[in-house]
Amino acid sequence: MICEGNEFGELLEEIEELEALDGFKVVFVQNLDAERVGFKKLRKIEKEVGMHLKGEAELVDPDIWFGVMKTNERWVFGKYVRNEAVWLHHVKKPHSYSTALSTRVARAVVNIAAPNPEGIKMIDPCCGIGTVLVEALSMGIDIVGSDRNPLILDGVKENIAHFGYKGDVSLKDINDVTDNYDVAVIDLPYNLCSVITNDEQLDMLRSARRFAEKVVIVTLEDVDANIEKAGFKIVDRCEVSKGRFVRQVLVCE
Repeated sequence: MICEGNEFGELLEEIEELEALDGFKVVFVQNLDAERVGFKKLRKIEKEVGMHLKGEAELVDPDIWFGVMKTNERWVFGKYVRNEAVWLHHVKKPHSYSTALSTRVARAVVNIAAPNPEGIKMIDPCCGIGTVLVEALSMGIDIVGSDRNPLILDGVKENIAHFGYKGDVSLKDINDVTDNYDVAVIDLPYNLCSVITNDEQLDMLRSARRFAEKVVIVTLEDVDANIEKAGFKIVDRCEVSKGRFVRQVLVCE
């Protein structure tokens, strides 16, 4: 934020005092917590601010963007940075398979697992081809991954390195995880790749209960009973579809 004012006119006075700068564009930022401003009014606001800035505007290919908005009954003005959907670039991974989580869903699951990621220690102990790992690493989350399938580990590491990230990935069964974590993300792929018994599934969930305080489970089948037996409580849930597959996303504490 560069300057502010109780009234719009006061903000304009502050803007007039700024140094000259060429190649700028001003955009009005809608406040989602307030009444939406109509198109004509917001364009008028943008024009007024631009007229009070010293220098030449550039509306087609600006070198710098400025934003103006009203928030908490005050007008504010500052540099405007548009959010980049980084996850869209992750769709084109070197290695993937049809049953893996989509990049969009993996991103959402990571956000669900760590809505406030600062200082969080996360694990994906059934990491598969690494879709969740790539999303978490791109968000700056401290995450490690492991999987019991030795045939996919090279692909996971290549996926991570392809996007310039660095992550710890190891060959390990979920039942052999020993460290403690704030949260785990567990996509249960075993129902598609191999047959496991109900007892083996319960052992996996009990292992997760041992090393994580919170677990976000992604599953194709009903695992509610085993989650309860493992000592977790389901605090939230939703469903997500991918083709003919309908997955459940379960938040457990």
